[in-house]
Amino acid sequence: MNFTISSSQLLSKLQVCGGAIGSNPAMPILEDFLFDIDGDQMTITASNLETTIITSAQPSSKDKGACTMPAKILMDTLKALPEQPLKFHVNDDNFAVKITSSFGTYKLSGGDPSEYPTLPSDDNTESLTLSAQALKGAMAKTSFATSNDELRQAMMGVFFDIDEGKITFVATDAHKLVRYTLRGIDATKAGSFIVPKKSLSLLNSALLNEGDVNVAYNAKNVFFRYDDTSVICRLIDARYPDYNAVIPSENPLELIAKRTDLLQSLKRLAIYANKSTNQVIFNIQEDGLTISSQDLDFSNEAKEQLVCTFNGDPLTMGFNAKFFIEMLNILETEEIHFHLSEPNRAGVLVPADNNDEEELLMLVMPVMMGY
Repeated sequence: MNFTISSSQLLSKLQVCGGAIGSNPAMPILEDFLFDIDGDQMTITASNLETTIITSAQPSSKDKGACTMPAKILMDTLKALPEQPLKFHVNDDNFAVKITSSFGTYKLSGGDPSEYPTLPSDDNTESLTLSAQALKGAMAKTSFATSNDELRQAMMGVFFDIDEGKITFVATDAHKLVRYTLRGIDATKAGSFIVPKKSLSLLNSALLNEGDVNVAYNAKNVFFRYDDTSVICRLIDARYPDYNAVIPSENPLELIAKRTDLLQSLKRLAIYANKSTNQVIFNIQEDGLTISSQDLDFSNEAKEQLVCTFNGDPLTMGFNAKFFIEMLNILETEEIHFHLSEPNRAGVLVPADNNDEEELLMLVMPVMMGY
């Protein structure tokens, strides 16, 4: 089997797939890219069994065949070569690969494509379409809030909750929760699934900011198809908690503050907080907010005051500064609204510009006050 392809084109395609190749794969063959050629059409596949990425390229060839090639040595070779056409020759008997460039030849051991795992089937799928920009935005707004606790498998991914005309993305680690809803989409049937955070990170890297993404899902996998690339993610087989049940239905007290001012203040105060709890204390008054932090082990403490608007009786609450900073970094509006009720009940953070098309809500649990 022979084919010729631009070194830069091939490298760019391998970089799209390469994230799916793990450092300690479950099978040795998964250290390789799978190449499948049919004339001037080529598909390149990489997989770690949880996430599979497939993309296509257009080589110059009249042959048909398949083989695998070791990912690391192939990518390192391409990175070290300037832009030029490369000739590949694959021995059909032992899958040995010879690459010819303008500088010389390079030989590497290929593999038998029949040993490569069978790709997931897209049978019995439901589908919808999202813009790539909207999908990337949803992942950015939610992925940070997922859990790393392997005992809570469901929380280690983002929950896609689909209903007629809308989709809701949810992530939580039991300390914070993010719910992001997009309306006006073409979904006609309700459905739901959980995508692992690691898979979404690979998907995010493979997507550009333009165009549409077809999202098809069944009981085991979700298939994201974009331009000439497909990302297949194995779903987390677990029941997602009832996220609406933990969101307070009534938080009558409202704190309104400048997002950037609050964010920068928390970054400074976190320096002085206890490193295991990251606790900061909010002392909320009608005309201002005092935030303090303290680390008794090192006699460190800090306090700042911010201008804000508050519509209730004075209230004192403790929060994890790290969690609060993460949420404020995701929000993009100049002003934030923080809805509260009691010191021991969750607060709900929302941007000032929620609208009929998209709605973002972030919940943060208070921490026990005291240093």
